[in-house]
Amino acid sequence: MTRAPALFLGHGSPREALREGDAARGWIDAARRSPRPRAILCISAHWECKGVLVTRNPVQRTIHDFYRMPDELYAIEYAPPGDPALAYRIEAMLEPFRARADLDSWGLDHGAWSVLRFMYPQADVPTLQLSLDVRRTPADHFAIARSLRPLRDEGVMIVGSGNIVHNLRVERPRGDAIYPWAQAFDDAVVDRLAAGDHAALLDWRRLPGADEAVPESEHYLPLLYTLGAAHEDERPRVFNRSIEGAVSMTCAAFGES
Repeated sequence: MTRAPALFLGHGSPREALREGDAARGWIDAARRSPRPRAILCISAHWECKGVLVTRNPVQRTIHDFYRMPDELYAIEYAPPGDPALAYRIEAMLEPFRARADLDSWGLDHGAWSVLRFMYPQADVPTLQLSLDVRRTPADHFAIARSLRPLRDEGVMIVGSGNIVHNLRVERPRGDAIYPWAQAFDDAVVDRLAAGDHAALLDWRRLPGADEAVPESEHYLPLLYTLGAAHEDERPRVFNRSIEGAVSMTCAAFGES
């Protein structure tokens, strides 16, 4: 079976799910660059909990984890099949991290479905979501992803959905202006990605602009899952490079065909 890629997808406001904009076209192109995966395992910034959980739902439910958004967003349903057998396999693979397959806690949040609905609009690829354990260190998250890397050789696509820069505490700059710290951090991460410098990306607080670009880590951590699932000889294709306000849409793909 062809090895499936590992992707990091920068996602924007839930409103991005309502139209096929520049970001969505980049995600669609990423899906077309490799054979259809056997399944997808998504790690989204929007499922944080105490524990490493993986959804084992026979069919994934759509979670509308936002408020004060257009009615059309709440009407979106993206409910691909799950894969309970794969969920139990992942639970076993992550036994050192006390992972468990979970039926009721979650489904697919907007960090997952807002990108996947463009990549696989028929919602017919079995899809699972893995939680971000809030008690884990960056090195732990990376190690969890390393343990999952063999799934790629079985046709399972690993998708981290988050943002390299994500700061909603600051006002949106006027026009097309970009905060210098946002550009500096995004550039630094892309440079380290190209160099394969995983140590620097794990210790991102030392990178220029980090304090402002990543005031909280949940949107950055999915990048570590993509890195951990990548092989040492794989270098990423970086795409969708743009910063909207204080949110980076930059994406990276490892191991495309």
